[in-house]
Amino acid sequence: MARPRTTSDEDVLAATARALGRLGPGRLTLGAVAEETGLAPATLVQRFGSKRGLLLAFAQRAGDGARHPFEQARQDGAPPLTVLRTALTAMTADVREPEQMANHLGFLQMDIADPDFREHAAAHARTVASEIETLLREAVNTGDLAADADTGRLARSIQLAYNGGLVLWAISGEGELVDALLADIDAVLSPYVT
Repeated sequence: MARPRTTSDEDVLAATARALGRLGPGRLTLGAVAEETGLAPATLVQRFGSKRGLLLAFAQRAGDGARHPFEQARQDGAPPLTVLRTALTAMTADVREPEQMANHLGFLQMDIADPDFREHAAAHARTVASEIETLLREAVNTGDLAADADTGRLARSIQLAYNGGLVLWAISGEGELVDALLADIDAVLSPYVT
């Protein structure tokens, strides 16, 4: 009879996120993830097959979990624009220093260069865009945004400001990431806020 797993795959993938933030994909090893989890590298090989297998599982988890910050932010019944700000800032909760962002950008290179990773990154991007647009439509319906706001274009602009803001913050290292992101998002929204 097989022994029950004491460390779930979800725990392993959360540990992978921490190790990626610290090391980036190039320096990441199964040993580093094993150290984060308290498991042996051989256990990770059994579960995921290889470092690539682990990173693909991590990418799939990110794609599949893209709705989670939005669902969490909705639980308090806050207005749509508050939910939007809360969800987008929650997506960067683990990024505290520009070096961590640089390491995550290294993973983005894999997302762009490798079709298997790109599939998951594209799913994540589509889900985030859909969630943003849904919240913007709700904000129009509640009267928080102008009735003539093109929510599709505005959602894209917010997503671009968010992603661009991450990169600029990583380059400059100035201020708090959350403050910078909220300022960028608010600048995009301000012409439409009623």
